Amino acid sequence: MIVLAGGRGSRLGGRFKPAVEVAGRTLLSRVLDAGVLAHRVVVVGPDAARDAAGPQSGPLIWALEDPPFGGPVAGIVAGLAALDLAAPDQAAPNLAAPNQAAGAEPDPAGSPWLLVLACDLPWAADAARLLVAAATGPAPGPALVDGPAQVDGFHLVDADGREQWLAGIYRAEALRAGVRRLGSEARDASVRQLLAGFTLRGIRDGERAGRDVDTWQDVLQSTALLNPSRSNPPRSDIR
Repeated sequence: MIVLAGGRGSRLGGRFKPAVEVAGRTLLSRVLDAGVLAHRVVVVGPDAARDAAGPQSGPLIWALEDPPFGGPVAGIVAGLAALDLAAPDQAAPNLAAPNQAAGAEPDPAGSPWLLVLACDLPWAADAARLLVAAATGPAPGPALVDGPAQVDGFHLVDADGREQWLAGIYRAEALRAGVRRLGSEARDASVRQLLAGFTLRGIRDGERAGRDVDTWQDVLQSTALLNPSRSNPPRSDIR
């Protein structure tokens, strides 16, 4: 699993987004709850992310994108490199990898599938369960947006049809091939460019597990949903 924790909160007054608290916990610590579904977890971000991560039940691998705050593709490149270099004892031995749940053998980096998650997903664990089920389940379910059967990855699609590339699970070799294709341009590439040519399937996020946090209003809304007895739900619809 790669967690991208290098984002600046430009719409949060410049706050370091992974450290922003929602219902008493940092965003990064909530995203790392999804680590129970991963064989290895790499967090790509600056040193400040270590404090935001909080106590964890398993080991974390740390990496920094080049350049720092270089964007999600730079973070994915750094995460892949860190997974390739990680020692075997940096895996979480008592946590099942997504491919192991389907009875497959892990590749040297830990799994043929990699969860890729942004650091601003308070319900990342729920999102990860949807993604892992889609990637390792016996057959596509009705929640899948129409698409071909053989895929390189799955990602959430919100109620407005917005594709959430950074709430996704992708074949590790497909990601590596995308990085090789971009070459020296990977540093400045968009996620859409990295995934160009991939065969992808969208998962309708009916429960809005991929709801992200970009503004202080999002923080308030997410806190109200997580702690309904301690917060007054906002009058506007959750978006």
